[in-house]
Amino acid sequence: MKVAAVIVAGSLLFAGAVSAQGVTDPQIASIVVTANQVDIDAGKLAVARSTDAAVKSFAQLMITDHTGVNKQAVDLVTKLKVTPEDNATSKSLKDGGEKNIASLKALKGAEFDKAYIDHEVAYHQQVLDAVDKTLIPSATNADLKALLVKVRPAFVAHLEHAKKIQSTLDKK
Repeated sequence: MKVAAVIVAGSLLFAGAVSAQGVTDPQIASIVVTANQVDIDAGKLAVARSTDAAVKSFAQLMITDHTGVNKQAVDLVTKLKVTPEDNATSKSLKDGGEKNIASLKALKGAEFDKAYIDHEVAYHQQVLDAVDKTLIPSATNADLKALLVKVRPAFVAHLEHAKKIQSTLDKK
C-alpha cells in the first residue's frame, strides 16, 4: 500500500503505510527532505503571522531544527551519490503542505495559532508513525537508517512541545 497524504480538518495526515518493499533509499531521501520542507514553510508562515509568543517560538524552532535535518540529509545523499527520487508520497506531502499553507493564510489571530498547532500535532504524529513503521525499516543504507534513528527523538520532542502548546491554546 502506498502512503497517501490527505487534508483532514486542516491537518496533513498519512492515510496509509508504505510496504517495506515499496520504498527505496532515494525515495526515502525525497520523503525526508519534503516532509522537513513542509514543516519549515509552515513555520515561516507562523513566525510571520502568529500572535502568540509560544507559537512563534515553536515555529522558529521548527524552522531551525528541520533546516538542520534537511542539511544532514542533503549532505548524506551527496556523500552517498544518491539522487532523491520524487514519488507519490513526496508529491502528496508537497501538495498537502501547500494546501495547509493556503488554509492557514485565510486565518488570523487565535484561529491561526490553533490551526497551526493542531496541524503540527497531527503532522508530527503521522511523520513519526511513518518513520517508525516504514522509513527506518525500509532503509537499506546503514547511514540513511542511522540518520533516521538519530533525528527521531527530535520529532518526538516536537510532538510533545506542540501538544503542550495545544493544551494551553485550548484553554484560551
